[in-house]
Amino acid sequence: MLSLTFLGTSAARPTVERNVSGLALVREGETLLFECGEGTQRQMMRYGVGFALSEIFFTHFHADHFLGVIGLLRTLGLQGREEPIKLYGPKGAKKLLESAIKLGVERVPFGVEIREVRPGDEIRNEEGVGRSSYGISVFATEHGGGSVGYALIEKQRLGRFDPAKAQALGVPEGPLWGKLQRGETVGLPDGRTVGPEGIVGEPRPGRKVIITGDTRPCASVVDAATGADLLVHEATFGEEEKERAKETGHATAREAAQVALAAHAKRLVLSHVSARYSISADELVQEARTVFPQTAVAKDGMTVEVPYAE
Repeated sequence: MLSLTFLGTSAARPTVERNVSGLALVREGETLLFECGEGTQRQMMRYGVGFALSEIFFTHFHADHFLGVIGLLRTLGLQGREEPIKLYGPKGAKKLLESAIKLGVERVPFGVEIREVRPGDEIRNEEGVGRSSYGISVFATEHGGGSVGYALIEKQRLGRFDPAKAQALGVPEGPLWGKLQRGETVGLPDGRTVGPEGIVGEPRPGRKVIITGDTRPCASVVDAATGADLLVHEATFGEEEKERAKETGHATAREAAQVALAAHAKRLVLSHVSARYSISADELVQEARTVFPQTAVAKDGMTVEVPYAE
């Protein structure tokens, strides 16, 4: 299972309908949090996202994207958490987040590791090696201050195993089937050897999810999102405020759709919408769909499943 739950979809400030930025990605029981705007911990409780997370990723450090980490860490401490947590963000993360951790009376009773990341980095696990079945890559965005986005990319899966063909070749069901699917050649009791050719199909692609944070449309995002199963791109404004989007380092819904189209992404979800679209963002969806039909706009509490392509 791979799903994303939108905890906050408003730009700059919360509204009655939308909280500021927060996104929970759940993959095979593991929860990753991207952004942690003010009130994120309450949104997590409201929408059933558990607190058993070990990593939080920040795209940049405007207040609407990180202020919630102060309260979240305090709550985790009050709940008796002992496991360490890792916080990732672009240049300046150490100084800013260390200050945030020290705010308040209570001491955080668990370890907090802060890592600064740069475009091109692959975020590794605590042993310093690659994650076993997926990676998280960092790419550049255009929002000032060294802002970044994150790409979750799964490794290739094993090819599809055909039991009927294995049986026809006399391979007994059991451990030998598993070896064949892993690409190994096996020996049979009658002395023959059988390889995976013709029994196991070609390796199948994993899934790819792109989270841009705040950004202008740019080549680095298109490159990162190439072939993505899901692109989560900001759409703060409609096309009528295109000049304002340029001035503030944001994107319009149409511009986000153009990025998705250029990247040959499969689906686009718009988020970080201006307060003027808080009640209804239909205008943004319609604008984007004229360019990229497979577009939706996120609402707080919305969960999007990302299935395998095959």
